[in-house]
Amino acid sequence: MFRWMQSITAKVLGIGLLALLMLIPLTQADGLVRERQAMRDTAVARVAEGWGGPQVIGGLVLAVPTQRESHDAVGAVAKVIDGTEIVLADDLDTVADLTVDKRSSGMYVVPTYTGEVTVRGHFLPADLRRFAAETGATWFTGKAEVRVLIADTRGLQGITSVMVDGHATRLSSSTARMGPYTVLSAPIIIEPDREAPIEFELRLSVAGTESFSSLPLARTNSVRMRSAWPDPSFTGALLPTKRSVTPAGFDASWKILDLNRAYGQHWDAASPDVDQRLAPSSFGVKLYQPGGVYQQNDRAGKYGLLFIALTFVAFFLFEVLKGLRLHPVQYLLVGAAMTSFYVLLLALSEQIGFGPAYAVAAAAVVLIVGGYAMAALRARTAGLALGGVLTLVYAILYGLIGAEQYALLIGSVVLVAVIALLMYLTRRIDWYAQGAPLNPTSETP
Repeated sequence: MFRWMQSITAKVLGIGLLALLMLIPLTQADGLVRERQAMRDTAVARVAEGWGGPQVIGGLVLAVPTQRESHDAVGAVAKVIDGTEIVLADDLDTVADLTVDKRSSGMYVVPTYTGEVTVRGHFLPADLRRFAAETGATWFTGKAEVRVLIADTRGLQGITSVMVDGHATRLSSSTARMGPYTVLSAPIIIEPDREAPIEFELRLSVAGTESFSSLPLARTNSVRMRSAWPDPSFTGALLPTKRSVTPAGFDASWKILDLNRAYGQHWDAASPDVDQRLAPSSFGVKLYQPGGVYQQNDRAGKYGLLFIALTFVAFFLFEVLKGLRLHPVQYLLVGAAMTSFYVLLLALSEQIGFGPAYAVAAAAVVLIVGGYAMAALRARTAGLALGGVLTLVYAILYGLIGAEQYALLIGSVVLVAVIALLMYLTRRIDWYAQGAPLNPTSETP
């Protein structure tokens, strides 16, 4: 039994088991990354509480009081039902110029912005008459109001001007809500026989955190967003039809029709179905931070087991090719040193950035493992060679982390190359001969 435990087969199985055992600390390190990410999200929420969260702007829309008669079985009027009909604009043109800044909450940096937003468009009175005929209700257009939808009024820094039908108008807070959005409203009188379009223009300043979006609340929607932020991530229901992204910033434009969304040009304000469709129809930009610290740490951890296994294989090859011996405890210590790399990387990257932190953490592990290999293998060249292999491993890992689009391609090529190299180095080894005990002892007669 002891002889079998000393055999090369048992050694390979033991090394494989130790490599799998490293999943435990790697999982703990991954959990630590997620915990720190959650703390960062808490910091973002803290900044948003005082500055304004992710902003969504929609409007203007018309809200028209209505009355509908309910009849009994004999055709008499049983009751009159009051309601409100929401009518969207015929055309909407939105321009948002975002000025981005960074705010700190503890050690976390959060991108924030102030935006100068201009909304222009017009309503068609003919739409009101046609929609009223479709619903069969009486519409009181003389008591209508215009509404603006906004996601977070804490970020509303000022309303420069509101012009409706050529007259200056003042928006007020409203108790009404449309889906998840707060409503600002102002009264408007629309003559029943009016034919000319109702023109409007809104200028306001908003502040927000991380993202800005718009709602397609018109038959034809044109939206343009501009900023000096060089790394936008366009999100939401639709991507921009035109965009320009340079190191100096981005300029993106959307052209959206009523046919591109899941609701029509008018609906009953009491209907919950349409309100639930409003938020998913939003589109805009997120102030993306490329290669964020936690994203990079998470990506590094995904390759942890693979690179620990490759290091174990390198140590094992020195045993086989040079006739040296290592105890499983020594493999365990090497694995522990390599898993500590991820904790050290996370801690340092929060303070000095990912690149410098990676260099420091990798250098520390290479020196520890290389020095330990010199002592354990009693061969300076072996320690230097293993240190060089580990340096190459960490260089490859850094390349995989940085290559977002080509990480899978690079990783698969490296994996095939490593397997080919292992096959080349071990091509002349007689594994059956290696199956004999590594430390044969003479039997006592």
